[in-house]
Amino acid sequence: QVQLVESGGGLVQAGGSLRLSCVASGSILSLYYMGWYRQAPGKQRELVAAITSGGSTNYADSVKGRFTISRDNAKNTVYLQMNSLKSEDTAVYYCRVVQVRGDYWGQGTQVTVSS
Repeated sequence: QVQLVESGGGLVQAGGSLRLSCVASGSILSLYYMGWYRQAPGKQRELVAAITSGGSTNYADSVKGRFTISRDNAKNTVYLQMNSLKSEDTAVYYCRVVQVRGDYWGQGTQVTVSS
């Protein structure tokens, strides 16, 4: 089993920044996929950004140019730097990691952007 602990969420004004972190622990083999997803009230969960073990990244069109995903393999940690936040970025943000033995999700961290 892999445990994920997210942190860094909170309340911020529009135009502000936040940095989310997700630390993986437990039976870690090779986290070849690490990503951030979000779910706003009444909406489906959607991919925000993802990064592979090789460093390839993928972003939702709505966050391109504003959010940056990165990872520290030595610390089994994935980060999401969020700049120029908008009210529509308000959601619960979830970390997801995938390895050979499984697909794991964090408990989520709330991000609220006030306009």
